[in-house]
Amino acid sequence: MRGPSDGVRGRCRYYYKGKQELLVAILDEGLDAYFDACDKALESAGDDPAERLEAIVAATVRFRTGHPVKSSIVLTEGRSLEAEHLERYRKNEERASQQFREIIDKGVEEGVFLTPYPDDARRAVIAMCNAIAQRHRPDGPVTEDELVERYVSLALTVVEYRPRVARRPVRA
Repeated sequence: MRGPSDGVRGRCRYYYKGKQELLVAILDEGLDAYFDACDKALESAGDDPAERLEAIVAATVRFRTGHPVKSSIVLTEGRSLEAEHLERYRKNEERASQQFREIIDKGVEEGVFLTPYPDDARRAVIAMCNAIAQRHRPDGPVTEDELVERYVSLALTVVEYRPRVARRPVRA
């Protein structure tokens, strides 16, 4: 089976032995792009848990709106992986969840996130961000920047963020 001409994972032309190998390549490409976006956002966020949560939510929303097909495949097609590939995929899912967990746990530890349910808050924030891939329409009434602002606000509400000082407004 021949791969796409623009190349999955940067290859110009690559031949896949079957659908499973192609799916793995597509999932790897999507996960690599997502983690790259999150890593870049977190590098510029500093140590403040609220700023880090803002950064990772913004990166996730932008990734989901900017790459809806890739996002949908990453979010739904892991179930189609054979056992030999499923463990690595599950580790990547856990890595994504762990990024949010570390931020939220630090915010709770520092007393700026007051949620008594940090694990539930993490799952809720991730779920709402992931749902964007299925429902956002680029030609719809809400711009990507407005969506980022809304979802950052919602995420901070879910973790019961209480700033010690007034925060600056969310910027794109």
